[in-house]
Amino acid sequence: MSDFGTSVTLERPFDAALEAVTAALAAEGFGVISRIDLDKAFAEKLGKEFRRYTILGACNPRLAHRAVTARPDVGLLLPCNVTVEETPDGALVRLVDAGQMMAMGDLGEVPEIAELAADADVRLGRVAEALRGG
Repeated sequence: MSDFGTSVTLERPFDAALEAVTAALAAEGFGVISRIDLDKAFAEKLGKEFRRYTILGACNPRLAHRAVTARPDVGLLLPCNVTVEETPDGALVRLVDAGQMMAMGDLGEVPEIAELAADADVRLGRVAEALRGG
């Protein structure tokens, strides 16, 4: 756990880890609406090699709709990011702490936003547990 979120180590190949993360997110109502393969971007744009590292933009449409309805500028903090990083033993998955993210500025003072962030955190916590095999 860091200030930004929680992490899960998966002892499986990178592509299998991506599939597992996507499935666990879907089980909690999140779809992957964006995917950034940083390793490919670094190679293409900078000519630099980097380990496989993918950022998934996960969105739960119901939560996102309620959030931007309550506070349109919260869209700057959406979607919830999940990273999958290749390691020597498999993959490291990091899931954002929505409560920390939504506490930026005065957002934490908006009851609807705090409630939605707590809901997202519970769901993302279950994603982490599912990935851990719990």
